[in-house]
Amino acid sequence: MRLHVRGTVLPAGEERDLFVTDDRRLTFRGDEDARTVLDGGFLIPGLADAHCHLGLYSPAGDDAADDERARASARAELEAGVLALREPGAPNRASTGLGPGDGLPRTLTAGRMLAPPGSYVPGFAREVEAGELVEAILEELLAGGGTWAKLIGDWFMPHRRLTPNFPVEAVTAAAQAVHRAGGRIAVHTCLPETIDIAIEAGVDTIEHGLAPSASQAEGMAAGGIAWTPTMVAMRHVPEIVTGAGLPAEEIAVAVELVRATPAAVRTARDAGVRVLAGTDAGMIPHGMVSSEIGLLHASGIPAAAALGAGSWDARSFLGLPGIEEGAPADLVGFARDPREDLSVLSEPALVVLDGLVVRTPERTGDG
Repeated sequence: MRLHVRGTVLPAGEERDLFVTDDRRLTFRGDEDARTVLDGGFLIPGLADAHCHLGLYSPAGDDAADDERARASARAELEAGVLALREPGAPNRASTGLGPGDGLPRTLTAGRMLAPPGSYVPGFAREVEAGELVEAILEELLAGGGTWAKLIGDWFMPHRRLTPNFPVEAVTAAAQAVHRAGGRIAVHTCLPETIDIAIEAGVDTIEHGLAPSASQAEGMAAGGIAWTPTMVAMRHVPEIVTGAGLPAEEIAVAVELVRATPAAVRTARDAGVRVLAGTDAGMIPHGMVSSEIGLLHASGIPAAAALGAGSWDARSFLGLPGIEEGAPADLVGFARDPREDLSVLSEPALVVLDGLVVRTPERTGDG
């Protein structure tokens, strides 16, 4: 069924009539036979979570099959108005290929995340030595669909001092190999030393990052490296490392890095770093990207820019279009302007994924 929506299209801020064609594309050309599903409001091309792990913390429960857990998490994201997901690494490959054909958000995956033996949460990563990293990361890039690969740059361990997992030479070789294959590479970091390695290696995104310095932000901006701070999850790091029994000095490091992250977000954006909204869902429940957007704004990023980091700007970074002529019909509508009140992001009035209605105003109350 052809659809008609009228609303203020963001980020441009112009009130427009939008139509969904028979082939589930957006057009601004009129269609008198289209059914109106929203007349008035504010429109975005959906929310985007740039860092989530669908197989973890799934509504399906830990005993469910891998694919069932991934699909249940993706459905929770969709109900929150999230139409695009990036999964930068997972314990398995169950999320590969998920998308609108399954009635789920557009999902970009990175195969399994890579870490040295004994250097990450047991069972969560594919374990490889530095000398095996290039071969392994290309295998995971291909297994995940050819867009992203992910390595664990460091981790808080109970029995050793927090140190980088891979030398810069290995990370550089991995990044170059992924780029030659047409993909992009994400690196999980906590330590400042690992951020330095990631910048020197020329990766594409730094995940978590925990308070890069001003000079590191300049290096990230110069190298076109985006940052996904995942603050909504990282605020739990101090209690996690405390519960893990880490030495007091390691706990103090974690607490200080988390405390300094909001100011670092503001500094990084001012330096020209592309900041992305990602939740690290899997460590926390799915469907919380609106909370991450709120934390970005609270860090000093203007509301419209924070929203873009979790919507149109994130989609652009991931290679997905916004609201434009001929784009796949992904739309989320709100009754009030989210740039004026970001809390409205938790109350989508309209959700359309790939031209199919997921939620309309009359269905909002019962979900």
